[in-house]
Amino acid sequence: MMGSQGLNGSGDGWSRRRWLQAAGAAGVAGAAGVAGSGVLAAQPLRDVKLSWGAGAVCLAPIPVAIERGIFARHGLKAELVNFTGSTDQLLELLATGKADVGVGLIHRWIKPLESGLDVKLIGSSHGGCVRLLGYAPAGIDAVRKLKGRTIAVTDLNSPGKNFFSILLAKSGIDPVRDVDWRVFPGDMLGLALEKGEAHAIADHDPNLFLIQQRTKGLVELATNMSGEYADKTCCVLGAGSRLVRSDKPLLASLVRAILEASDFVAENPKETAKIFEAYAVKVTPEQVRTMLSTMDHKVHPTGLALRRQVEFYANDFKLVGVLKPTTNAARFAEHVTVDVLS
Repeated sequence: MMGSQGLNGSGDGWSRRRWLQAAGAAGVAGAAGVAGSGVLAAQPLRDVKLSWGAGAVCLAPIPVAIERGIFARHGLKAELVNFTGSTDQLLELLATGKADVGVGLIHRWIKPLESGLDVKLIGSSHGGCVRLLGYAPAGIDAVRKLKGRTIAVTDLNSPGKNFFSILLAKSGIDPVRDVDWRVFPGDMLGLALEKGEAHAIADHDPNLFLIQQRTKGLVELATNMSGEYADKTCCVLGAGSRLVRSDKPLLASLVRAILEASDFVAENPKETAKIFEAYAVKVTPEQVRTMLSTMDHKVHPTGLALRRQVEFYANDFKLVGVLKPTTNAARFAEHVTVDVLS
């Protein structure tokens, strides 16, 4: 039993002042534990490496998620890995675990996934960003006029070439026999038109937007949101299968953050443009707003909806010979998509 000296004296026991200070601190801590339990219980942010194409205006949700603290609210600290090489290399990084998640055009992902790359599609970001432009001085102001003409692209596996091959086929134009696809450097597509070496160009923004700024006579013929594609996503989120199996909660948090950021972009293009200014390459905030107006960041399916869209695209790619005719589109879509939110 503690004597009076233990409470009031100067011996080995506590002084009354120290005892009151300790009791008060305990009371404050207890109150904080009740009133602010969310703060005390907060877990440290989890690191995630996210590969993306910096400067791609359509991927504005990613910097938005960083600058507005959306990643942090979902318990994440995102490290952006700027990837400028081919998408095949990006997918390889995901499959080997050198990157956690990557985001890019589904038109680039379909074939490697059919070939057995161990990556799963877990979400999406938006619709729109690939466009087909005709050259009016060459008489190209409609898709049907492309028969027998040349379309300039950046490579023969580009999203522009792959997607618009499908669109041409559905318009009655054989994309192999009726059209000549020619490869030019991205910034030379407009010059190819002016020199008469091509009659239309297919690529994604911001490259096409910048070409339009300096090339007269361009006419938009179609986009990857034309007709039946109006509600289809184009940029998807993919993760290595090992990470999908080992840490579904981490990926679920990331998908939710991207969905929230995509909705913000759709609803706040002006503020998005200001945020993206620090990431933009050769474009102004006003130009970013213009490009965003041609896209739909409310189109970001997950789960079953994403699987159905992948099946739709798989059938499209079978139509033009990108996927094998023996590939079962439904089974393929089920195999390469995972619902991390369920």
